[in-house]
Amino acid sequence: MNDMKQKNTFKLVYDIVRRIPRGKVATYGDIAKRMGNPRLSRVVGYALHVNPEPGVIPCHRVVNRFGETSKAFAFGGSDIQRAMLEDEGVEFLPDGKVNLDKYRWLDD
Repeated sequence: MNDMKQKNTFKLVYDIVRRIPRGKVATYGDIAKRMGNPRLSRVVGYALHVNPEPGVIPCHRVVNRFGETSKAFAFGGSDIQRAMLEDEGVEFLPDGKVNLDKYRWLDD
């Protein structure tokens, strides 16, 4: 991926992630689908890993397809991501996953 295309792709990821409302989550695949290519979920993950504005772009609201938080979360691990989501009212199931049926962001 050339630099310009990567910058445009990452900008699109960040624009979509900014729209996830407080108290909701999306999966990497959800973001990729909104970008128009469901096969870009790994690119979404990489873009969020290098998030240039962690306090502005709410990457903590993105979880994997099973509702699991990231083990390598940019703010210090999955416990920090979980705490940030819980602070927004997101509840976790007994197995430690986000209840995607209840908290998944489906529309704008």
